[in-house]
Amino acid sequence: MSDILPLDVVGRRVEVNGEFATVRFCGDVPPVAGLWLGVEWDNPERGKHDGSHEGTMYFKCRHPTGGSFVRPNKVNFGVDFLTALKKRYVLEDGSDDDGKSYSLKVGSKQVQTVGFDNITKKQSQLRALQNISLWKCAVSHAGEQGRIAEACPNIRVVNLSKNLLSSWAEVVLIAEQLNNLEVLDLSENKLQFPSDSPTPTGTFSNLKILVLNKMGITWAEVLRCAPSWPVLEELYLKSNSISISERPVNVLQKMRLLDLSSNPAIDENQLCLIAYLPRLEHLLISDIGLSSIHFPDAGIGCKTSMFPSLQYLVVNDNQISEWSFINELDKLQSLQALSCTRNPLTEGDKSEEIIIAKIGQLKTLNRCQILPEERRGAELDYRKTFGNEWKKAGGHPDPDKNRPNAEFLLAHPRYELLCCKYGAPEDEELKTQQPFMLKNQLLTLKIKCSNQAEQKVLEKQLPDSMTIQKVKGLLSRLLKVPVSELLLSYESPKMPGREIELENDLQSLQFYSVENGDCLLVRW
Repeated sequence: MSDILPLDVVGRRVEVNGEFATVRFCGDVPPVAGLWLGVEWDNPERGKHDGSHEGTMYFKCRHPTGGSFVRPNKVNFGVDFLTALKKRYVLEDGSDDDGKSYSLKVGSKQVQTVGFDNITKKQSQLRALQNISLWKCAVSHAGEQGRIAEACPNIRVVNLSKNLLSSWAEVVLIAEQLNNLEVLDLSENKLQFPSDSPTPTGTFSNLKILVLNKMGITWAEVLRCAPSWPVLEELYLKSNSISISERPVNVLQKMRLLDLSSNPAIDENQLCLIAYLPRLEHLLISDIGLSSIHFPDAGIGCKTSMFPSLQYLVVNDNQISEWSFINELDKLQSLQALSCTRNPLTEGDKSEEIIIAKIGQLKTLNRCQILPEERRGAELDYRKTFGNEWKKAGGHPDPDKNRPNAEFLLAHPRYELLCCKYGAPEDEELKTQQPFMLKNQLLTLKIKCSNQAEQKVLEKQLPDSMTIQKVKGLLSRLLKVPVSELLLSYESPKMPGREIELENDLQSLQFYSVENGDCLLVRW
């Protein structure tokens, strides 16, 4: 805290009693004498007014209670990068460290920061630092030009999240002194971006991972800065209220991962604007309110030219309720992994089996590997489940008579392929489908993890016709354990002390005489 105000105080980021704000006004506020700062709080509940006092508007706030007047000596304007670094690592003002190293997550990478045991109080040893975290260290500016490069030239990973940086220009002044910078986290800094080309060429020439979560950055600002990130591979833009307004042209062409989660203004039409990024492999779009997606360039059974390299898609916590969404995903030519949890569509018991059957090239669903036997079981079940519907729509085992209508093919674009793969469903086969769903065929079973004492005993209702393979698939997703590691057996109150192995994955619970009240034993 200081009575000396920095230059250009309006627009500066400040901290007051642990709360963050932006200075919107500096001057007198009659009738109270003395200098006041008008601040707009990040947390609008912290304020008292909208920037006005006794009928006079001194500054404007986005929220009616977002503003306050505070004395300058109550405000923390922050420190320069090197001062914060020395305090955090060299501990010139006394050690508040416990001597350990710390694990730090920056984007999708886990890095190890250096603790007190690995660095002395001598400034020269700052040169050894490569991975640093200055999270919430009140960094507001670069400091004297050249001092960062002189003191710590080998830094590669920097976490500057939740600091007091006010402008992109100040970030540039820091970054241009870190020639080896590969990973940078600026989350929760409210930065002002220039309207023209903002960054000298070469400043971010080695930057591969950039985290810009919760900053209020716009898509136009991202594209304006993007030319200075020539080798960027991962970009995190979570929780920014971003709306994708234009295609990235000649920028972000090497980007492999893009996180747009928790940006509710993004819809399927906007996603089309990023659909031709040539190297995009991972797309994270959880919690954006997405309910539909469509690739208009590809018909039934064809592959789209959009998202050509996309392998991993995350659409958790959205509003997906129609199977047409999953049908469209089968058009993606490179998709191998999908995470689709907490959507209306996935609330059903057999939703994961249907997804597996509908997306032929999928290898991982909700972080669980899809084994060949699980895929085979899912596709055979799908073929049976919709067999009667297929026949009513004009499907027939005789290829010369097989003419399912367009409506059925639109709803089940892979069904004909599954019939070619396994043969068309026979009438007798379809008759056995009905009892599968009857309540009197459900077994209430306890599920006990024999070698995991901390795991609670579960209770599930399973069809007696369910194969051991399907039971393992269910338990794999439930327990987050690969199917290949699971061993199943059961015990019955009718045969105390005896344990029966369920060793044949293709047989059903009924085959092994599993009954109501029995206990499945799971080991891995």
